[in-house]
Amino acid sequence: MGQKISFLFYSLWFIGLLSAACTVSYGQTATTAASNYFRLLPGSEHSVFRRAVVSSDIDSTWGRWKERGYQFGFDPRLTPMYTTVDGILSTPYMVQVRGNEYERNKKRWGYHVFEGYARDDKSRITMLVNKHVEEGKPVAETYYYGTEYNHSEKAYNWFKIGSDVNQHSFMFSRDKAVFYGSLRLTNAFTLGNIGRSDLVEKQPEKDAEQNYEEDAKMVNFKELKGSGNGTMFYDKDRNIVVIKVDGKWMKIRVEPLPDDVQYPF
Repeated sequence: MGQKISFLFYSLWFIGLLSAACTVSYGQTATTAASNYFRLLPGSEHSVFRRAVVSSDIDSTWGRWKERGYQFGFDPRLTPMYTTVDGILSTPYMVQVRGNEYERNKKRWGYHVFEGYARDDKSRITMLVNKHVEEGKPVAETYYYGTEYNHSEKAYNWFKIGSDVNQHSFMFSRDKAVFYGSLRLTNAFTLGNIGRSDLVEKQPEKDAEQNYEEDAKMVNFKELKGSGNGTMFYDKDRNIVVIKVDGKWMKIRVEPLPDDVQYPF
C-alpha cells in the first residue's frame, strides 16, 4: 500500500513539474506557453463542444522571410510564421482554404490556395482563385511555374493531366496545349478568328501581365509564323478559312448549303 501511495505522489509531483516548466507569466496573467499556439474554442455560444486552432507567432525577423519562396506575397509584419506539420497530413474529410478580414495576409496575395515545390525548391505548382477576370467571369487558375520569376513564356513549364506516361495524356503551358490523346467534342468547334489587328511581330517591352493584350497578339504571330502543316485559322479580314499544306498557306474551298438544308440557329 505504501508503495502505491509513493508512486502516486511522485507521479503527481512530476506532472506538476512539467506544468510549471511550461508556465510563462505575462504581468499578473499566468498561462501555459502552449496555449498561445494551440487553443480550444467553443463551437458556438454556451456550447460544451470545442474546435482546435493551431497558430504561430508574428516575427518579421524570421530567417525564412528573407527567401523569396516564403516571403513573396506576404507581409511579415502581419503574417504569422509558417506552421509546420513534421509528418504526413491526413484527414478523412477535406482540406479547405478560406480568407477573412485579413485575407491578403492569410493566402498568398489573397489568391493562392496551394503551392507545391519541385526538387529545385523554386519551381512550383500553383493553384489560385479570383486573381483575374476573363470573358466576364472570375477565374480559378492552375499552372506549373518555373524559375524565370516573370510572366514570359519561358517562366511556365508543362502542366500535364491524364497520366505520368511520356507522350500520352494532355499538356498545358502558358500559350500552348499538346494533346497526345484523341479529342471528342460534344458541341461546336470554333477556329481562331485572326486578322491584322490581332497580330504583333515584335515582343512588347513591358511585362506580359501588364501588357497582356499586345503580348497575346505577338503570341498569335509567333505561333502562325512557326506553325507546321495542318495548322488552320479563320482569316477574319478576308472571310476565308486557310490551312498550311506542304509549308504554304492555302485557302479552303467552301460552298453554300444545299437549298434543303436549314438550321434553326
